[in-house]
Amino acid sequence: MKKTRVSVLMILLIFAVAGLFILENNDENNNFIKAVVKETDNSDVMQSGIARMGSQELTLEILEGKYKGEEVIGYNNLLGQLDIDNFYQPGDKVIAVLREKDGQLIDAKAVDLYRYNWELILFGLFVLLLIIYAGTIGLRAIFSFIASLYVIWKFLIPGLLAGSNPLIISSYILILLTAIIIFSIAGFTKKGLAAFFGTVSGLLVTIGIAVFFGNKLGLLGMTLPYASTLLFSGNMGLNMRHIFYAAIVIGASGAAMDIAMDIAASMAEVKNKKPDINFRELVQSGFNVGRAVIGTMTTTLLLAYSGGYISLLMLFKSQNTGFARIINYRMVAAEILRTVTGSIGLVLVAPITAIIAGWIYSLELKGVLSGDSIKSYLEKMAIKVRS
Repeated sequence: MKKTRVSVLMILLIFAVAGLFILENNDENNNFIKAVVKETDNSDVMQSGIARMGSQELTLEILEGKYKGEEVIGYNNLLGQLDIDNFYQPGDKVIAVLREKDGQLIDAKAVDLYRYNWELILFGLFVLLLIIYAGTIGLRAIFSFIASLYVIWKFLIPGLLAGSNPLIISSYILILLTAIIIFSIAGFTKKGLAAFFGTVSGLLVTIGIAVFFGNKLGLLGMTLPYASTLLFSGNMGLNMRHIFYAAIVIGASGAAMDIAMDIAASMAEVKNKKPDINFRELVQSGFNVGRAVIGTMTTTLLLAYSGGYISLLMLFKSQNTGFARIINYRMVAAEILRTVTGSIGLVLVAPITAIIAGWIYSLELKGVLSGDSIKSYLEKMAIKVRS
């Protein structure tokens, strides 16, 4: 019955947060609509190699809104930039912006391919597999996933755009996200507390390391994707350097939580199997687990970050670029800072979590925290007060 109640509660929370996110981010600009390409006219398109420049004329059939079923002439401007250009074919579904005058539809501009349906199917597959494998824990994981997305989009991004100190606001958001994710999975228990405090302590120290070495390396944060576009779109007052530092720690926070939870859960299992184990032995067990986990987790960060810049590495290799030039290249230096600083954060989180968990699991002050659940202790105290 308890698992059923938890599952129902998690489902309600998931729908509540997801609904809130969708309602608050509903596109207020009704000119953006879904359409299908019926015909294309490529006579004004010039091709050089694989790049195309010019204007592609489209005949679009509108699929939604007040003009549903009508056809309109649309345009697709090609800039020769393969990372942002789309070259449409008949049958493609697109997102288009409509241009009206005096209540009359004039023409449209194709913005991008319509990808929403397949993205939804992909996410649905993720949810299905997670629930099949993890059950109630899977529901908690989905809630923490959606809630984290909501917090980032609702609070972190607007706060950064408003000019708030990136390091301060990111620290607050990291603490909040860590609480949501860890306590959603572990509950408000000894295990959850140990993982929470271990993660937060390690990440806060990591921020200081990122700032110190980032300043020494002379990085300005402009290696972030679309940093220049963001600044020149009316946000010249943003501190991109500190935003970059904050992004480093946020990027490593997921792996840090993973390590902290692994260590806290392992130590909880040791304590349950051997209740009379002393503090020193318990912490040593946590250290042993941490060493094994860190060995693979740091490599995980390296692979994740290098995978994002595989084309740059291929370019260096194809041009036989010297090692000294590679490691002093600004973008490479930024990724070195990101990878190594994130790895340092993981190394810090492991022993800190082991020490905190050892202290919490060994604390037996007149029954305080003697059970696994903090809630149980609070209920006992409430009974004593009433009596």
